[in-house]
Amino acid sequence: MTKKNIGFIGGGNMTRAIAGGLVDSGFDATQLFIAEPDATARKTLAEAFPASTITADNEQVMRTASSVVLAVKPQVLPAVCRELTPSAQAARPLVISIAAGVRSADIDSWLGGGLPIVRVMPNQPALIRRGISGVYANPNTSAAQVAHAVAILEAVGKVVTVSREADIDTVTAVSGSGPAYFFLLIDMLADAGVELGLDADAAASLAIETACGAAELAAREPLSMQELIRRVRSPGGTTEAALDSLDAANVRAIFACAVKAARDRAVVLADDAHNNQST
Repeated sequence: MTKKNIGFIGGGNMTRAIAGGLVDSGFDATQLFIAEPDATARKTLAEAFPASTITADNEQVMRTASSVVLAVKPQVLPAVCRELTPSAQAARPLVISIAAGVRSADIDSWLGGGLPIVRVMPNQPALIRRGISGVYANPNTSAAQVAHAVAILEAVGKVVTVSREADIDTVTAVSGSGPAYFFLLIDMLADAGVELGLDADAAASLAIETACGAAELAAREPLSMQELIRRVRSPGGTTEAALDSLDAANVRAIFACAVKAARDRAVVLADDAHNNQST
């Protein structure tokens, strides 16, 4: 990654994760600038990144950084951006937004227009640098700027780029919300084990480690998920009995409806952010 200043507006968990990943990957901590309004949070950030600039001044970050990550809550993003319009137009940095459900055109409008905007949907495993992020870049963003944004996000995991902004809503439904689906499956599997007589700690360990191992195997093997299932689903065996029961309950259709519901909610949130941008 080119050694340019990287700034963060907002010093929450995702900022700490990305900044930490950057530093651990060799990025010069003196070129990190983080703006955070809460004094206690600033103290924590200063302890974590003693060589970086930690400030309460959003404009200082916007003026100084060549890439600025907007990491504030969606409901306060319009006000934050409007306050930064003069400095954003003067500095014209690459703007990377991780605010869920806020479209790039609205961010660009709030910042005065004509800026390179990259919209990102990360997910919670980024906190342990095992995340995956979906990335969309607006037409003002150059290929080099897209590559730079991707490099920043790769500090906390893998990155998938999409060419249509609408696809970010689907990314939100699949990977943004996705960790909760797996947490639910682990919880259900462990509960089923307890119901059938296992100790709760043993059931939880079995469920968690099985999930971890299955995910790692799926990532390493070049086989399709159907082929991996076939390798476990012996004819007449226990796995087949379980999967036949799930098939009879139409679990695939139920799960597809759940993911669609998440996607549809992401669209509504983006529409609400657009319609309420004057607030």
